[in-house]
Amino acid sequence: MLKVLVALVLSPIIGMGAGFVLHRLMLFALRAAHPRINLSLRRMQYVTTAGLAFSHGANDAQKSMGILTLVLVLGGHLPHFEVPLWVMFACASAMTLGILSGGWRIVRTLGFAVYKVRPLHALDSQLTSAGVILGASLLGAPVSTSHVVATSIMGIGAAERPKKVHWAKAREIGQTWLFTLPAAACVGAAALFALRPFVN
Repeated sequence: MLKVLVALVLSPIIGMGAGFVLHRLMLFALRAAHPRINLSLRRMQYVTTAGLAFSHGANDAQKSMGILTLVLVLGGHLPHFEVPLWVMFACASAMTLGILSGGWRIVRTLGFAVYKVRPLHALDSQLTSAGVILGASLLGAPVSTSHVVATSIMGIGAAERPKKVHWAKAREIGQTWLFTLPAAACVGAAALFALRPFVN
C-alpha cells in the first residue's frame, strides 16, 4: 500500500518538475528558431504521442490486469498468477473505449483550461509524461497518466509564463484528486460490506 501511495503522490510532483526543466531547455535550444519550426514540432508529435500511448498502456492497463487476474486466482479459476490473453484484450478494449467516449473532455481541459497548449508545449508534455510513466512502469509503480500529464503542463506553463497558468483550475483538479482516492476506498468498502452476506 505504501509503495502505491508514494507512487501516486510523487509522480505528479516529478511530472511538474520534469516538465518545467525540459521546457526551459527547449526554449533555450529553440530561442532563435523560425515560426516554421511549429510544423516540425507537430510532425514530431506522431512519435511522442505514440510513446505516451505506449507508456499509458504499460502502466494503467497493468493495474486492471493485475486486479482481474488476482480475483481469478483467489476464486480458483486460475492455478497460478498468470495474466490470460483474454484479460489483456478486455483491459485494452476497456481503456480504448473509455478514451474514445470521454477522453476528449479531459484533453480539452488539459489543453486549454490549465494552460494554452501550442506545439512545443504539447511535445514537451508528451515527452515528460511518457518518460515519467514509463520509468514508473519499469519500477513497478502504479501512477495516473492524467495526473502526470496535467502536472507536466502546469510545469511547462510555469517555466514560460507562470501568470498565464490557470492556477484556479489546477487547484480544482488537485482537489478532485484528493477526493477520488478516499471516495474510491469508501465505495470499495461499501461494496464489500453489501456483498459479503452473499459470499460463502
